[in-house]
Amino acid sequence: MNLPFFPRGGKRLNPTRLIVVGFGTIILLGTLLLHLPLSAKDGQATPWLICLFTATSATCVTGLAQVDTFLHWSGFGQGVILVMLQLGGLGFVSLVTLLFLALKRRIGMTQRVVMASALNMTRTAGVVRATRHALMGTFLLEGTGALILATRFVPIFGWGRGLWFSVFHSVSAFCNGGFDLMGEYSGEYSSLVAYTKDPVVLGVIMVLIAVGGIGFFVWEDIAEHRNWRGLTLYSKLALSITGGLILFGWLFFLLAEWNNPATFGTMTPGEKALNALFQSVTLRTAGFSTINQGALTESSAAMSALLMLIGGSSGSTAGGIKTVTAGILLLTLWDSLRGREQVIIRGRTIPQRRVLDALTLVMAVLLLFVAGSIALSMLDGVPILTASYETASALGTVGLSMGITPELSPASSLILILYMYLGRVGILSFSIAFLIRPAESKLRYPTSDMLIG
Repeated sequence: MNLPFFPRGGKRLNPTRLIVVGFGTIILLGTLLLHLPLSAKDGQATPWLICLFTATSATCVTGLAQVDTFLHWSGFGQGVILVMLQLGGLGFVSLVTLLFLALKRRIGMTQRVVMASALNMTRTAGVVRATRHALMGTFLLEGTGALILATRFVPIFGWGRGLWFSVFHSVSAFCNGGFDLMGEYSGEYSSLVAYTKDPVVLGVIMVLIAVGGIGFFVWEDIAEHRNWRGLTLYSKLALSITGGLILFGWLFFLLAEWNNPATFGTMTPGEKALNALFQSVTLRTAGFSTINQGALTESSAAMSALLMLIGGSSGSTAGGIKTVTAGILLLTLWDSLRGREQVIIRGRTIPQRRVLDALTLVMAVLLLFVAGSIALSMLDGVPILTASYETASALGTVGLSMGITPELSPASSLILILYMYLGRVGILSFSIAFLIRPAESKLRYPTSDMLIG
């Protein structure tokens, strides 16, 4: 028996190509299903471009939407979006692995290579256990989150809709998807604005976002060692940088938006603190919002774009250049300013190859970010900051918007579709390519010094 996406042991395997084709297949299938009249509440076929945009946004766990998820899509359409969110967030490779485990099929070396690539692990040893734990942990956390959210949603929406809302938002939060079903309750594209005073709903969503964005490798490391001292250097960096970014963002938005009447200005101090924290956490690439993003001050919008581009951790449901990548760049800058030729942290040297990988990835993302921002501004005549915010949201697979997504031209929509795909699949494949690069040539050329600066 040979299952999809897992070639037989004798066949040559290319994990990068597998990831690219797999996500593309899910997007195309989702587009076809969303185009069915059954998927729309009015019983009419939704335009192809909107279907493609929605399918890409869901599969790439972004959250940008050109139509309100609840008001436009039927229960069937919402179900399709939920499945794409789960497949995109957890990874279709992990779900195929679940099928292997359920059928008690032996998982060979080729399959282990694919699984390691999907989880962004550098070795195949223990990858089956890590995948099993990732699947079990995902469903346990999503189920727990749904049960807690049900205590808030069921009394408002009734048992049927309340439970559906609970499951949908729990999965969307854990997968850092950002899709919501609050359109009828609090208004079109309103996200979680109706819950600015509810610490339970916002707390559950924040925990799911943060845990989903940490990364499956860190999960496995924590489960194995269960103490800070025993964790790998990568896990310590991922947790420290994630916590530092959340704390920094919380304090920044609290100060920057404290007196802004369109965001935090009319809230109590406690509500300001809660919603500032939520804004910081959701920028981990989740896409939920409790305030009007279009009303942010310019400094807050610029900072939000930066945090969106950084994103979550490697091998997680989040997008962006990743926390440790940003950390390595800062360490490189610090050590270079101090005259060091090596990047050193806690008595360990970061390989020059990894430093170059980080620089390459960040430069590629920044070039795409600048090009996309300029293109959106030119095509739709929107301010460059607004265009930059939208571009960062797509490229970082975040889903936050300053309100221009539904009004974008077809050309701009196609750019964002491409950026969402590249932000999720391109960067992931880029990272995998680093892990399986061919051996370097032994041929060496004479060096030539260059003037810098």
